[in-house]
Amino acid sequence: MTDALGSIDMPERGRSEDDTAESQKKPRRGGKRGKKGPFARLALFYRQIVAELRKVVWPTRSQLSTYTSVVIVFVVIIIGLVTVIDLGINRVVGYVFG
Repeated sequence: MTDALGSIDMPERGRSEDDTAESQKKPRRGGKRGKKGPFARLALFYRQIVAELRKVVWPTRSQLSTYTSVVIVFVVIIIGLVTVIDLGINRVVGYVFG
């Protein structure tokens, strides 16, 4: 069985033992995130939230009112459908057991 890098079953030819030993070492912990305190990480998190919210495409007032009215109409239609189905099941159960 092979993948994009070569055979999985056989080790790669041409690699020295130093390369394999080096790649098996644990990765370093820390970096920029590891050296900051809890308040600095919290401030970074807040800045990232604000940056993501700036990327959002906010709807205009007319789009928002259109979307809201569509949702309300859809919910009213579904409520009516569920009510009719419930009344029908209620009558069938009343006819069978009543």
